[in-house]
Amino acid sequence: MEISAGGTRVLIDEEGYLIDPADWSEPVAEVLARSEGLALGDEHWQVIRFMRGFFDEHQVAPDARFTIRHLADQGLGAKARARLFELFPYGYVKQACKVAGMRRPRGWSTG
Repeated sequence: MEISAGGTRVLIDEEGYLIDPADWSEPVAEVLARSEGLALGDEHWQVIRFMRGFFDEHQVAPDARFTIRHLADQGLGAKARARLFELFPYGYVKQACKVAGMRRPRGWSTG
């Protein structure tokens, strides 16, 4: 399967995750977000950019707890976990990882 974003075609798996995270771009994120019923705002982008930076540095998708810690450090404190799941209501793996261009993670903690 494939999607078109910003004039580029990228391959996705049957669940809508990118086959190759290197194919990710902000236009791709917008298309993936729309497929999840999300309209990306500044807080979504803050999460997505953190996740992409983590991936670029470690070559693995960040576990939800790292993303929650990042949000807490950005001023959300104890409300960070709840806010993450408000931004991505169908879940960290289902929506945040998909929109940030990660491959579908195999089972891990969702926070």
